[in-house]
Amino acid sequence: METAQDAKKYNKLITVISIIIPVVVALLFGVKLKDFGYDVEPLSQLPPIYATINGFTAVLLVLAVVAVKNGKRKLHENLMKLAMLCSVVFLGLYVAYHMTSDSTPFGGEGTIRYVYFFILITHILLSIIIIPVVLVTYARAMVGNFPQHKKIAKYAFPLWLYVAVTGVIVYIMISPYYVH
Repeated sequence: METAQDAKKYNKLITVISIIIPVVVALLFGVKLKDFGYDVEPLSQLPPIYATINGFTAVLLVLAVVAVKNGKRKLHENLMKLAMLCSVVFLGLYVAYHMTSDSTPFGGEGTIRYVYFFILITHILLSIIIIPVVLVTYARAMVGNFPQHKKIAKYAFPLWLYVAVTGVIVYIMISPYYVH
């Protein structure tokens, strides 16, 4: 069972990670390697790859919930670890793409433009919010505090699922405007 010392230890680490990741991603998003004299080709093959990883993450999340509801804790744990790994890989590929490529403007007009930006903005905001939520949920499970794990997981799951699914939707909506 989780102790106050466990909570204090992981809360500090989670706070640091939850601040560092969005700040570093925001900073790196504005860094273009070519501006520093590196002759790199745009990694234009990455968006469909990281969109697929987002889709795979969504499937893993659903399978993990099904597993735990069926009493398969170890399977649930492994699926969640894999979902976390997918999110880390996604983030690395996303940053690599944006460090080598110019941002692609959305070319849709009218109502679809508002829909796209609503999905994109909620996706970005929730992707920042979900970092500490997922990490706290994970930490509570790892220290054996399953009542608290379950309490926060009921919020973590739909938020993370939304971020994963909308990542795919954003890719599908902007993909016609990529320069190949």
